[in-house]
Amino acid sequence: MFERDSDQESESRRERLRFWLTTGVGTILTGVVVALVLLLMRANDAYDRSLGWQAHSLEVISQTRSLDAALARAEAALGRFAVGLQKDDGRIYQQQFGVAMQYLRLLQRNVRDSPEQAELVRQLGVELERRGQQLGDAALSANYRQTIAAISKYNAAAHDPALGRINKLLAQLIRDERERLSERNRIAASDRASLNQAILMFSLLGAAAAIIAIAATFSLLRAEGERRLAQRERFAESERAMELEAAVEDRTAELEQANTALRAEMSERETAEAQLRQAQKMEAVGQLTGGIAHDFNNMLAVVVGGLELAQRWLGEAPEKAERHIHNALDGANRAADLTRRLLTFARSEPARPEMTDIDACIASFAELIARTIGDRIALTLDLNAEGLACWIDRQQFENALLNLAVNARDAMDGHGSLTIRTARDESGEAAALAVQVIDTGCGMSADVLERVFDPFYTTKPAGQGTGLGMSQVFAFCRQSGGEVQIHSSEGEGTSVAMLLPVTEAAIAGVEKGKGDEALARVDPSDRLNILVVEDDHRVLAATVDAVGELGHKAVACCNPLEAEALVESHGGFDLILSDVLMPELTGPEMVARLKQRWPLLSVLFVTGFAGDAGDEASFGDHDVLRKPFTLSALDQAIRRSSQARAEEHQRLAS
Repeated sequence: MFERDSDQESESRRERLRFWLTTGVGTILTGVVVALVLLLMRANDAYDRSLGWQAHSLEVISQTRSLDAALARAEAALGRFAVGLQKDDGRIYQQQFGVAMQYLRLLQRNVRDSPEQAELVRQLGVELERRGQQLGDAALSANYRQTIAAISKYNAAAHDPALGRINKLLAQLIRDERERLSERNRIAASDRASLNQAILMFSLLGAAAAIIAIAATFSLLRAEGERRLAQRERFAESERAMELEAAVEDRTAELEQANTALRAEMSERETAEAQLRQAQKMEAVGQLTGGIAHDFNNMLAVVVGGLELAQRWLGEAPEKAERHIHNALDGANRAADLTRRLLTFARSEPARPEMTDIDACIASFAELIARTIGDRIALTLDLNAEGLACWIDRQQFENALLNLAVNARDAMDGHGSLTIRTARDESGEAAALAVQVIDTGCGMSADVLERVFDPFYTTKPAGQGTGLGMSQVFAFCRQSGGEVQIHSSEGEGTSVAMLLPVTEAAIAGVEKGKGDEALARVDPSDRLNILVVEDDHRVLAATVDAVGELGHKAVACCNPLEAEALVESHGGFDLILSDVLMPELTGPEMVARLKQRWPLLSVLFVTGFAGDAGDEASFGDHDVLRKPFTLSALDQAIRRSSQARAEEHQRLAS
């Protein structure tokens, strides 16, 4: 009895021990399971977040490359627009530039988490805004059919340092984002390793639960269920990880393909730019040579014929020889004036107003207008403004006049009469000069008159112009302080009047007498010692003779490298008269060397083209005389230089 009670008590103790052991183990296992579940969830969230950052970096890189590609397409379309003046190319340029700006805004939103990347995108936005203004100027010139100006501005924009800065910023964005992507790939790999470790620990827990379940049936069943659940979760996570890895690989392959396509497009753009530059050169040469060959041949015929006739009559009839020499000199001066106009056009200089006799200007320009409108249109000049002058840019005035004549020719379909009339207009508060261009063409309707000054408005068929050009006439009149009026009716022709402010001056008489009187030789006390530096022997001889004719003493120097020795051997000169572009050493470079030893040396540059030395700033404050020059112009330039030298010495003495 006692033994049975003892056995029951022992069994009871064993049962309690098994109960508490089971409870303790169950509690421990439950805690471990909860901890592992939390660890697994955290690892899984970290891995998902890493994959999200990877996708974000890939998106930023893709948007940056898309922005660069859109900008390249916009510039290529603008180049075609500048050459061909096709509106479709202009619209493609605007569309592609807009696409580039949209990608810029996407980048601004996507890099807000990174101050460094945000700063780069901000700088890129500033550069793109400046770039848009540069390209917009070229597009505006193309819209006005200013082909040379559009090509020049587009070429200047292609070599602008801003383009290098934009490419540098784009490269920096991609490089920084690739570094971020590399770091995020490392973090993703670390998170995936942590997830695998959590899964492994979960597996170990299932194995421990299975061992414990061997001792008890219910523990075995529960452990088996947990093991199967863990297997399903591991399988699901593994499948998900594989899918994400495959997606990353696919995206990487797509980006590689896009990069390859972008490199091919960049290569094509470089080829297109090279072809565009060649086309620009050929177009510029064709436009210039075709337009000036006829005029230059006429002028050369006058010069050569006049000199040949003067040579024949020099001994027998000096008065006839003198007349032919005068005609040859006039032809040479006209050729020089045409050359100056070409140089002014080539440099795209801003407006340079001058006192202009309107009637004389129209009379001298009438021949070009007549040749432009054709033989079937009768040109009549009714000039009633003799002695009236305006302060305007002569070149712009002639361009506006020619523009109106071309519009009149198109309105008359090449047949009719064109009248250019000038008269004093007293209808306003201030006196004005009215320049009317009257045609007998088809006229304009009320709807056309309302839009005639719009920059891009045209009544011409497609491919025959982008506008009437009246906006240019309007801009010229406003810039000159005047206005433009237009009157037209359908079937009754058109009259356009440019009203320009009058500055009364007898400039015709002044210009006529300018330089005609004989030049008096300088007083011996004012005689200057002048060093003439010129590499062309014929020009050197002519310049030395001209200086001597004015009464000064000239010393010739055909090599700028010998100038320093000549200055030293002659004890200095009162004036250095130097050409600009010479072999081995330019005029400004030679003067810079001489100024190191003789800082008070007076200098007068002589050049046929302001761009000879590359930059007119290299002339400093020295006077510049343009070739070809007359004796009067040379005398005035020498006197100005002498006066400036005397003032400088007086300033230093005081």
